[in-house]
Amino acid sequence: MKRILFLVFLFIPALLSQAQTLLLKPDRVFDGEETHAGWGVVVEGEMIADVGPIAGLSADQVIEMRGMTLSPGLIEGHAHVLLHPYDETNWNDQVLRESRAERVVRATVHATNTLMAGFTTIRDLGSEGAGYADVGIKQAINKGVILGPRMLVAGRAIVATGSYGPRGFDPAFDVPLGAEPADGVDDLVRVTRDQIGKGADFIKVYADYRWGPNGESMPTFSKEELDLMRRTAESSGRPLVAHAGTEEGMQRAIWAGVETIEHGDGGTRSVFRAMAEKGVVWYPTLAAVEAISSYSGWEKGKDPEPTRITVKKAAMKVALEEGVLIGMGGDVGVYSHGKNAWEMELMVEYGMSPLHVMRATTSLNARTFHLSDRGTIEVGKLADLVGMTGDPTENIKDAWNVTFVMKGGEIVRHDN
Repeated sequence: MKRILFLVFLFIPALLSQAQTLLLKPDRVFDGEETHAGWGVVVEGEMIADVGPIAGLSADQVIEMRGMTLSPGLIEGHAHVLLHPYDETNWNDQVLRESRAERVVRATVHATNTLMAGFTTIRDLGSEGAGYADVGIKQAINKGVILGPRMLVAGRAIVATGSYGPRGFDPAFDVPLGAEPADGVDDLVRVTRDQIGKGADFIKVYADYRWGPNGESMPTFSKEELDLMRRTAESSGRPLVAHAGTEEGMQRAIWAGVETIEHGDGGTRSVFRAMAEKGVVWYPTLAAVEAISSYSGWEKGKDPEPTRITVKKAAMKVALEEGVLIGMGGDVGVYSHGKNAWEMELMVEYGMSPLHVMRATTSLNARTFHLSDRGTIEVGKLADLVGMTGDPTENIKDAWNVTFVMKGGEIVRHDN
């Protein structure tokens, strides 16, 4: 595989430098909304120049993609490139023991694995104690220093003082928290603005966390505090998004005007109805829940289902009944980067259709993240494209069968 990729990297740039246009000829094109048999896509430079029935398309160079579906580049909605699976190293030790250098080097590998899996854009939901290293990784990718997807980054994220961070240490010691604490009007405004100034594309806030009397999740910020952060972020053209898993935390976040809610295990019918009415998109992070359960010894299909998974399935059922927009984002980093399609597979298992999931992973995520230049296959959009053997709009397991990846008109993977 490595030899194939090396030869592709040598060959493809020379090929494209000689050819002004390139015609991709799959069996079918999924355009981000619907599937079209017998269609093709013409690429010129970084952009999509034409799309439609193959009989009406022409180009200087042709790539045959028999048996394949061509899709917009997939978009991962909830990632942490600076984390790696918790069964390798738990979260506390990643934050407290691994050097910043090690975490960044690992992240470069994670970025490449993600792109090779067909995910040409990711939204990274926080550096988890690595400061603004996610901003630097994004810049390195954009400059071509390392190979990886386009990134939207949160930087440090915002937490209420005392609510978040490694536990079990003598209170006399200050330990890295994994996020930035802020409280009160002046501090919340200052920290929000500071994170924006240091490169955050959006502001992530923890609307609740495990700081209740018995370690249970409880709300952290008031509605007014959340609203203040939202207004401060929006004044610079950035949205506020919320980690929220309790009914009250979700209600406060919805009232304050967040654009997305991450996790949402405690969502009730009234909460999901409010999300649907206000257009708040939900990222249930199903794969992270199953991964963490497996790290505790659970064997799927053999052992009784853990309560948290039962709760998540019930929440998914209600959310679908209420018409909530559900985006694709698995909290990858909790499990291996490059295995992003696991979330897609679970979304189908938990009640969504394969077509619904493919839309969630392309056009819906693009709209949610205000990315008007990608997410669909249309003339004038970025040529971020992925080819999969089979048809993932019919069988979501085919989303694992990525053999072709193009980012901005450059072929970065082509398995012949």
